[in-house]
Amino acid sequence: MIEKIRRYDLDWLRVLVFGLLIFYHVGMFFVPWGFHIKNNVIYDFIKWPMLFVNQWRLPILFLISGMGTFYALSYRSILKFNIERFKRLIIPLAFGMLFIVPPQVYFERLANNQFTGSYINYYLNDAFNGIYPEGNLSWHHLWFLPYLFVFSVCLSSLFVYLKNHSNKFISWISKITMKPFGLYIFIIPLYLTEALVEPFFPVTHALINDWFYFTNFLILFFYGFLLISIKEHFWKALNQIKKTALIIGIISFGMQLFIWLQMEDSTLVHFTEALIKVVNLWSWILVILGYGSKYLNKPSRILKYCNRAVYPFYILHQTITIGIAYYLIDLNWSFGLKFTILSIGTFILCWLIYHFLILKIKFLHPLFGLKR
Repeated sequence: MIEKIRRYDLDWLRVLVFGLLIFYHVGMFFVPWGFHIKNNVIYDFIKWPMLFVNQWRLPILFLISGMGTFYALSYRSILKFNIERFKRLIIPLAFGMLFIVPPQVYFERLANNQFTGSYINYYLNDAFNGIYPEGNLSWHHLWFLPYLFVFSVCLSSLFVYLKNHSNKFISWISKITMKPFGLYIFIIPLYLTEALVEPFFPVTHALINDWFYFTNFLILFFYGFLLISIKEHFWKALNQIKKTALIIGIISFGMQLFIWLQMEDSTLVHFTEALIKVVNLWSWILVILGYGSKYLNKPSRILKYCNRAVYPFYILHQTITIGIAYYLIDLNWSFGLKFTILSIGTFILCWLIYHFLILKIKFLHPLFGLKR
């Protein structure tokens, strides 16, 4: 029997990045760009830290998912792997679309004066009429699940082939990564999609025709599998580059800020910004993985609990955030007070539902993606 390998740093990073997602979605209530419901006062300053986080938060999740796929395929057949992916991704997605997401759309319709009446009336008569945004049926924040499922199914055969038949290819990748700045060669496909695909396919989270997001995240998912395949060569290269990547990340984000604030859009600016963007996001991914491998690769009881809780928290959090936010919209309270209430309220309610309801009722476990 193949021994299961556990990278505790990857578990920690998965927990921390999903935790950060809660703060990010709370912030969406206050920033100038669109969200399902908005506060009565918009705060321009909060967009800057959110723009920084937005560069790498989704890319690193897909990368870590690709890394996890490498370990999962080490002791599962393709069939068992894809069956498990269906159980852990599609079943929670279907449950979420039926029961978790509808309250979000309900509060949005109330806030925009597009519906009046009780939630029961809305759910029975309107919740599944048409596809969002014209209609009401949506997967909203759960869009991550169908993308990950499609990536897993489409690439699982290739992954198994690479694990069994590509010693020369893996050896070649290992040699590249061990060279100075070798890990930065991986920005080339990311740059091509950013420069040539992004202008023509705006982000929709709809899976179909969302070609920029689909291609970009597919590449990152593949990168996760590929980089973990070279094993210690990757972690050694990461350790060597992490300090330099931190400097590059700080400089490149500063350059992005300059472009956003001082330059007008043009073809030259677009291609330049695209390059700076992928250098920035890749640098921060290397920084996070590098320092995570140094300080977080250790087990703990807290990690064990959080790692199991993170998926239900992800499924629940945005509905709870929007539910609380709806009742704060017109209150003349400060940004700090509202942000604190939303953040703490979301975490506490997620935990109460998870700890005292989901964990206690075994029937709910597969609906929230929990293993036995």
